[in-house]
Amino acid sequence: MMEGSDGIPWWNYPGLEIWKFVNLLLFILLGFYLHRRLGKPIKEGLRLRREAIKRELKQAKEERDAALAKLSEVETRFANLDAEVSKVSERNAAEIEAEKERIKSATDGELTRMRDQAKREIESAGKIARQELRQFAARESIRMAEDILKKEIGPAEHARLTARSIEELRGSQG
Repeated sequence: MMEGSDGIPWWNYPGLEIWKFVNLLLFILLGFYLHRRLGKPIKEGLRLRREAIKRELKQAKEERDAALAKLSEVETRFANLDAEVSKVSERNAAEIEAEKERIKSATDGELTRMRDQAKREIESAGKIARQELRQFAARESIRMAEDILKKEIGPAEHARLTARSIEELRGSQG
């Protein structure tokens, strides 16, 4: 057997005790046994967890990209907000002006129609008044003529005219 210079056998050399190697070998063998026995479920669990984390990361990236796209869209719309507001204001101003013109046109048409109707009513009232005036003048003329005749024709003259009218009527009949 081989001994060192101190007379200690090589397997019991301080710091190189054989029991440490045996202990390490048993630990490694136990590790391999446990790995064989429990390694597959743990490995499968770790694989599933890794895949779940990958899916979550992918989903988070997609959500982040969607949020960034939405943010970009909102920023673009916000940047164009002044232009859109001015377009709406211009469109509203044009619509207001068009409505003013329509109302003015409708009012002018209504005024023209009312003027024409008033003219017709005035002309009609004038015609009626002229006709009534003529009838009044005719009645008054007849009344005045009767008064004049009553004053100027006496009973004798009246009898003579009546007899003459009767003779004329007889002569025209016979």
